[in-house]
Amino acid sequence: MKISQDMIESYRQDGVVAVPGLLDQKELSIAQAAYEWSLANPGRGATKLIPGAPGAFYGDLANPACFPSYESVNRDTPLADIVAALWQKTEVWFMYEQVFHKTGGETEQARRTPWHQDLPYLPIEGNDLAVAWITFEPLTIEESLEFVRGSHRGTLYDGSKFDPADDTIPLYDTGDLPRLPDIEADRSSYDIVSFAVQPGDVIMFHPAMLHGGAPAASGKRRRTLSLRYFGDDARVAWRPGDTMERIAKIGEGPHIHPMITAKKCGVEAPFRDDGFPKVRG
Repeated sequence: MKISQDMIESYRQDGVVAVPGLLDQKELSIAQAAYEWSLANPGRGATKLIPGAPGAFYGDLANPACFPSYESVNRDTPLADIVAALWQKTEVWFMYEQVFHKTGGETEQARRTPWHQDLPYLPIEGNDLAVAWITFEPLTIEESLEFVRGSHRGTLYDGSKFDPADDTIPLYDTGDLPRLPDIEADRSSYDIVSFAVQPGDVIMFHPAMLHGGAPAASGKRRRTLSLRYFGDDARVAWRPGDTMERIAKIGEGPHIHPMITAKKCGVEAPFRDDGFPKVRG
C-alpha cells in the first residue's frame, strides 16, 4: 500500500492527492490496454474537437460495453485498494471510464479543458466517490490537471456546456444550480493546485472538485484515462437534466449503462445496480 495517513487526510480535506509510482510498468500496460480498447470501440459519448480549433482531440466516456475490457484494470492493479484506503472503507464499485487523446496544433496549443465539476453531470452524490486520473505521458505542473483545493466541500455549480465562446455557459440553465465562476479569468482568487506526473503516477480526486485541464502544447500529445468509483455511502442525486442518459443509452438490454437503472431507485436511495462491477469488498 502506498497511501499514508497524510494522503488520507489530504484527500478528505483538499479533495485531491497525487500517488507517485502507484502503477508499475506491467500495471500501467494493463491500464493502457483498456485505454486502447476504448479508442477502438467508441461509445455514444465519443466526441472530437470543434472544427477549426487548433490541434486534435478525441474523448469518450461511459461506454456500457466496457466492463469486461476493464476487468483487469480493477483486478490486477492496486487502484481499487487505494480507493478503499482513501475512503477508509472496504467496498468499492467501478462506475465508468473516460478517455482523452489530445494533441497540440502545428503552431498553436490545443484548447484547455474548461473548469468544471463532474458531479453536475452525474446522478450521484456522497463522500465515497473517487476519480483515478492516469497519464501515459510525463506532464509538468503547467501541462497537468488543475484543481481548486477543497472545492468538493463547497458549492455544486451548474455544469459547463464547454462552449468555446464562454466556458461558464450553463449546461442546464434552469436556475437550480448556480453558474460556474470564471476561474480562469480570476485565477489569483482561487487556491489552485497541480502536480507534475510521470507514467505510473496516479492523481486521485473527488468528482465534486472544480478542475480543468491545461492546454496541450504545440506538437505534443497527451493521453489520459480516468476511472470513476463509488462506495457504500453513494446515493442517487437529483439533477436538472438527463445528460448522462443521452450519453450512456445506446440501445436495449446490456447496452443500457447501469447509471440509468441506478437513477431509477429514486433521489437519496443507495446508488446501486447489479450492472456495476464490485471491485473490492
